[in-house]
Amino acid sequence: MNAQSYANHRRYPLQRYVLPTVLFLIFGGAIFAWKLPETLGDGIRGMLPAMIGFGMLLQWFYTRVMVNRVQDRAIRAEEGFRHYALTGKPLPTGLTLRQIISLRFASDGEFPALALQAAAERLSGEAIKKNIKEWRPDNHRA
Repeated sequence: MNAQSYANHRRYPLQRYVLPTVLFLIFGGAIFAWKLPETLGDGIRGMLPAMIGFGMLLQWFYTRVMVNRVQDRAIRAEEGFRHYALTGKPLPTGLTLRQIISLRFASDGEFPALALQAAAERLSGEAIKKNIKEWRPDNHRA
């Protein structure tokens, strides 16, 4: 991933452009098809349910993606604060988001040491979870 800068920090997610366009086409197509004579409007009327379905699928997908992204940010902040509260130091540098998300299952007693080990050995998320002896459940994941 490229380093973020002023030139590339903006994101243009599809739901900002594609979904409103699809919804606008559905709305405009419905009004247009409503005014057409029966024989001319059949093709457009047949496309409208497919376009509605496509718009709904896009909305469902991006709603799910945004929920997970926000939750991952919250986990990163919570685990950073938990590490600071336990050790008085920030999380070790070099930990990836996947590693931090996996570390949330570690108990307070093993969390600081496992965080250092994960950073030093570049453990995968699965490896971190397998190294946890005292599991701390996360029952509130969306």
